Amino acid sequence: MANCFVGDVQGCYDDLRRLLDLAKFDPTEDTLWLCGDLVARGPDSLSVLRFVKSLGERAVTVLGNHDLHLLAVAGGHAPLKKKDKIEPIIKAPDAAELLDWLRFQPLLAEHPEHPLLMVHAGLSPAWDVTLARQCAREVESLLQGEQYQWLLKHMYGDHPDSWSNELTGIERYRYIINVFTRMRFCYFDGRLDFKCKLGPKESTPGLRPWFEQREHHVDDPIIVFGHWAALMGQCAVADIKALDTGCVWGNSLTLWRYEDDALIATPCPVHAK
Repeated sequence: MANCFVGDVQGCYDDLRRLLDLAKFDPTEDTLWLCGDLVARGPDSLSVLRFVKSLGERAVTVLGNHDLHLLAVAGGHAPLKKKDKIEPIIKAPDAAELLDWLRFQPLLAEHPEHPLLMVHAGLSPAWDVTLARQCAREVESLLQGEQYQWLLKHMYGDHPDSWSNELTGIERYRYIINVFTRMRFCYFDGRLDFKCKLGPKESTPGLRPWFEQREHHVDDPIIVFGHWAALMGQCAVADIKALDTGCVWGNSLTLWRYEDDALIATPCPVHAK
């Protein structure tokens, strides 16, 4: 009964299936945890969605920025771009079912027994885990309710870039969404940066990765995330697992198994960008 965590798939269906074969993933016994961005840029996002949905309770996924963008495009709130390769999903006969399933996925997922927490991009340096849970549930309730189209229409933007408990309305929701799905670097004062997508050693002076800026608490769970391909899975902070290794850009897809701390990667990608 293994818990297998996988980084950003981004439509690389063949790579995902090969990785699961390498890890000897058993869908009747094991649980597949996916760090978000199931779709976009890769060759077969439709098959990825159908496969993950078919696993039922044996799969846990969180929403990434590309997943939310798919929902926004499908709702007519953002343009359909050829490079995203999501048109087959929107035109599929089961599109409504797949998209409805996708919007009911969480921003933050936790294991019921083990100290494991998964998000797509990270946790705000201004949040402890309790506040992160609260913020995730706020936005999830909107996505899963009657106001989801309003939220998808107004979620885009880089501001506010600082957290305050006094934030309300769309400014609060936008900050929460940006933290969970877009964040990489923060300024030393905690403000979020959305321009730099390099690795930490290449970044602009004055920026720090969110996981170095955030205060660590002794009772924190292991935090698993994706989103940041330039990290190539390298993170020196204890109990932080970075799993996006840029499969869609021609690198490997990576799986981390909690029970034996094994890292497994596709030796060479089926898909090359």
